[in-house]
This record gives sequence, C-alpha cells and structure tokens, in this order.
Amino acid sequence: MELTETERSYLGAGRIDADRPFKSVNIAVLTVSDSRTRENDTSGDLLDKRITAAGHHVAARELVRDDKDHIRTVITNWIESGNVDVIISTGGTGITGRDITPEAVEPMLDKRIEGFSTIFHMVSFQTVGLSTLQSRALAGIIRGVFIFCLPGSNGACKDGWDKVIRWQLDSRHGPCNMVELMPRLLEK
Repeated sequence: MELTETERSYLGAGRIDADRPFKSVNIAVLTVSDSRTRENDTSGDLLDKRITAAGHHVAARELVRDDKDHIRTVITNWIESGNVDVIISTGGTGITGRDITPEAVEPMLDKRIEGFSTIFHMVSFQTVGLSTLQSRALAGIIRGVFIFCLPGSNGACKDGWDKVIRWQLDSRHGPCNMVELMPRLLEK
C-alpha cells in the first residue's frame, strides 16, 4: 500500500507494516442532529464512504435528534447486538444548548481515551485554527466497543477519520493500533 506524503505525515512516528494482515472491523455511524435528515446527512455519508474505502464494514447507521435518551438507546442496542466493534458519532459536540452528545456518551464510558481529544484538536487546528476550541470531541470504550464522537461538520469528520481514527483502526499500523487491543478490552 503506497501512502501519500500527507498520509505519512499523519502517521507521525507510526508506520504501516505491509507484512501485518489487514483486519476489517464493523463500524456503526451515528449522526446526531436536529436539522439533518437522511437525505442531507453529508457528514454521515462522508464517514460511510471513507469507512468502506478503508476496507471496513458499515455495520449500522442511524440519525437521531439531540436527545440524550435516544442517543444512549441506539448506542446500547448496537453494543448489545455484538455486531459492532466501533461507533463513530457525528454532531452534537459543540457548545450550544442543544449540543449534548458528550453529556449523553460520557456517563456510558468505561474508559475515556484522553489522547483522542488532544490529537483531534491538534489536527483540527491545522484546518480551522482557534475555532477548534468550540468542539468537545471525545473518545472512549463502552463495554468493549470503541466510540469516537466527532463534530458534525464535513471538515471535522474528514480530519477525525483521515488523520486520526483511520490509522488507529488499521491493524497494520505500528508500533500499535486499537484493532490489536480489541480482544483484550474486556479483560479483568
């Protein structure tokens, strides 16, 4: 697999090891929005296409209003199905009164992945400058399933997937990646 210079720059000290096997994972996409419909869910469409292009499977996709209970219900159903390895949400991470995705997701987390927010803001700053401060993007683990909560803009979804999530969900990425940890997430 030949990487572009831009892709290599986002790998930082990491690398893609062609000798490692690629492992496809099942990813669910959740759009949280009061204003979007399935017909104009461009950020959900963007993630769907990029997930598939990277060799993964879109296991489920939903669009829900900014409602904590509804968000939690969809996430819980996907986790309990056993068919989802990763959930990526888009929308509701801003700072307005209706932005409640972090408030819905954080109480569900078994572990928060602090570094995701830091890295997301670093790459987002390169695109939108100080406007990245308005995002409360987060990631964590809920009952052995990774969850990444991205802002709802197409640019933020591109940054989040292309520059961060994609590489950690590539089993060939070294020195380590999240795919190799999946079998161990529920260890006691």
